[in-house]
Order: sequence, then C-alpha cells, then structure tokens
Amino acid sequence: MSGERHDGRIVVVGASLAGQRAAETLRDEGFTGSLTMVGEEPHPPYDRPPLSKGVLLGRVSAQDAGLPSRRDIDAQWKLGVRARGIDPVAKQVLLDDGEQLPFDRLLIATGTRARAWPDSAEAALDGVLTLRTRDDADRLAERLDAGPRRVLVIGAGFTGSEIASACRERGLEVTVAERGPAPLVGALGGTLGAFAARLQRAHGVDLRCGVTVTALNGDNGRLTGAEFSDGSRIDADVAVVALGAVRNTEWLAGSGLAAGPRGLACDAGCRAFDMYGIVTDDVFVAGDVARFPHPLFEYQMLSLEHWGNAVAQAEVAAHNMVSPGPLRRPHLTVPAFWSSQFGLNIKSVGVPTFSDQVVIAQGSLREGRLIAVYGYRGRITAAVSVNRAKWLEHYQHLIETAAPFPPGPGAADLLDTSPPVSSDVPDPHHLSHGPTVALTGHLPDRRLTLVRQGD
Repeated sequence: MSGERHDGRIVVVGASLAGQRAAETLRDEGFTGSLTMVGEEPHPPYDRPPLSKGVLLGRVSAQDAGLPSRRDIDAQWKLGVRARGIDPVAKQVLLDDGEQLPFDRLLIATGTRARAWPDSAEAALDGVLTLRTRDDADRLAERLDAGPRRVLVIGAGFTGSEIASACRERGLEVTVAERGPAPLVGALGGTLGAFAARLQRAHGVDLRCGVTVTALNGDNGRLTGAEFSDGSRIDADVAVVALGAVRNTEWLAGSGLAAGPRGLACDAGCRAFDMYGIVTDDVFVAGDVARFPHPLFEYQMLSLEHWGNAVAQAEVAAHNMVSPGPLRRPHLTVPAFWSSQFGLNIKSVGVPTFSDQVVIAQGSLREGRLIAVYGYRGRITAAVSVNRAKWLEHYQHLIETAAPFPPGPGAADLLDTSPPVSSDVPDPHHLSHGPTVALTGHLPDRRLTLVRQGD
C-alpha cells in the first residue's frame, strides 16, 4: 500500500454491523483502493436488536430490519459464502467456494452465532429453534403467530428474557429454564438478578431456576415437551435455545493468530495478536469476535456482545488500518448496552461483572425505577438503570474518572437502610446464559510448547 495507506486491497470478513461500519469509515477516511466484503449469510447487513424485540412482537418484519447505509462503500460483495481460512504468508483469505482473496489489510468481523442444543437429534426436532439471524427471527415469529400452547425458553440471559417477554406480551404461556439462581444474574449480579426473577414471575412466566433441561421430547419428528433435572416435565410446542453465543473463530485455526473460544485477541488499536503475543500490522479485528484490553478494567481482555461496541470498535479499526502509527488511536469506549423486557427499559454502562459490591444509588427495587452502581476495590466500575436512563451519562463520567465507590453526595440519593452489598456475580460456568461483557483474563487463549533448536 502507499505511504498514506489509502490504496491497495482491503478484505473485510463479516458483512454485518461491524463490517459495514468499518467499510463506511474506510471510505470516509479516504481509502480509495479495492474493498471486498465477505459474509456467510446471503443477506446484506441488517440490524440485530429488533429481532428479539419488535420482530417477535409482530411490529416489524425481519426483512425490514435492514441496516441503513451511511454512504456508498463501492465494494465487491461476496455474500452467502464462508471464509474457511487465511494464508498468512501469501496474504490471502480462503473461501469455501475455492476462491482466494488477496489482501494488504484484513479486517476480521465474523461476530458470533447462537449456541446450538448439544443433542443433535433433539436439536433437529421441528419446533426447536435459536435466535441470532434474520432467518431465525422469521421462523420464530411464524411459530409465535401460530399460537403454540407453550413456549420453552432455555436460558435466561438478555436474549432469553426478551423472548419470554415477547411471549407474555402476546398472551402465550412460557416456561423459562435457567441453571443459575436467577435471570440476568450472569450479566448484572445477584441483586438485579433477584429483581428480574420477581419481575418475570409477576408477568406470568413459569420461571424455573437452578434446573437444567435434560431432554427435549418429540413424536414423529416434532417437539412435544421437555424433561428437567428435578424430575419434572412439561408439554411444549416450541423450544428456543438461548444458551449464549459462540464466537466465530474456528475458521482461523492454522492462521497463526491468537484466536480461540473467547475471541480473537487484539491490542487497544484493534491489531490482532499472533499466537505468540506479537501484534500484527496487517490483520485487524472488530465487533463481537474481538477480545481486547481495557485500562479501566485492569487491562483485562474483554469480549463484548454490544451494538455500540461493534460500531465504535469498527470505526477505530478502520481508522487505524489507513493511518500511520503516530495517528492511530485506541478503542477505549466504555461498554454500554440496553434491553427492553416486561415493560421496563434496562440500560448499562461499564462492566457490572467487574465488581465486588453494588448499591441502589437512586430509586428502589420496590418501585422498579432505579440506578444500581457497582464498585470494585473502592472505585465505581458500572451502573445499571431501570427506567431511569437519563442519569447514566453522569455515572459513565464517574466510571471514566475512577470515582470512589460508593458514590458520594450529589451522585446518589442513598438511604441509611440501603448500604452496599455483595454484587454476587456467579461463576459463568454455573449458568445457562453468559454475560454480555466477558472478562477473559490478560493472556491469549492458547498454551504453547516452545521447542528450541538443539533441545
């Protein structure tokens, strides 16, 4: 590429939100070279948050959830084809159809996929579904339109809880099974997890915590019900498997990159690490598949499944792909996400799971309008609002400035009866759902055996 890095060949693997926004930023920043977009799905980029909200409620069709384009990116699109590997020496992306795409810079934005039900025969039953893609949402909305007798949701994270909320709003009977002690506990900890459990039950959800689904039953290839670890069973026409996400990194095996189940590791400038921890200068990563360090959280590597993070990180990656070293910038955005369920709007900034204590700083659990502030070793690390989002910008500033925890005067309306308590963040291995922000330690995923010449 030229000294200004504004020409040459860039390939983006992952034609979703992060890939689209990165491509637009590349053109905005003056990249004039060849741009190729590779996507496994046959659809152009689309917006995922409406799939578990408006689409399931019948307010919008999945086909209308397209992602608005900010500008023409003048790209060659290769949709409906998977990338199967990278040749790091020849600098080529290898596609399933046999094509080889040469690149000077590569952006990996392959995101995640829904975790499948582990028993393949049970997963193949008619009525067993997941929710991640546009086609998934179409199929699930069609099943809900048909008025099933009961829907089983396996996993009570944000996706599972939003599905349950949509079912109840439609007037459908729904059972939610969660191996952990409460819904959302893996993302928000015990206090708000207990609040979420009371909320779901108050809306008529048959919530079963501390149990697992041991079998999905069928007859003539159709789902008929499920069995639980406590010996109980239910009849159900639809089961939605909401067991979290799997990061799409398997195709990178043999690439020499630090890719594993927790994502592809990169530096704060979105440059991918190789498996020896050496940063690359021609391979970048953005979005849900990325695993990156953040100075506000002790430089732990974070994996995020957030719309806002995908956009912000994609823009940083694109900028750095076409900028010389002194002009590159870090991705330091504070994680943020939101959810609508059971009539409430839940928003978060920071990393609630990076905490040892939590306090209800404003409002109360009883009234269902509140701000929960999280702290770790005496400083504020996160805040979660329930129907009180206008205060989050204030708490984001406190997070960014490492303000002391609990928040002081002017930052809260604490009562003497509401002291900080343990945030009660469980081991994610004991849950059916995963956190939307995962702390993944400080090191690449892979363990290597070093063989020295002469040994």
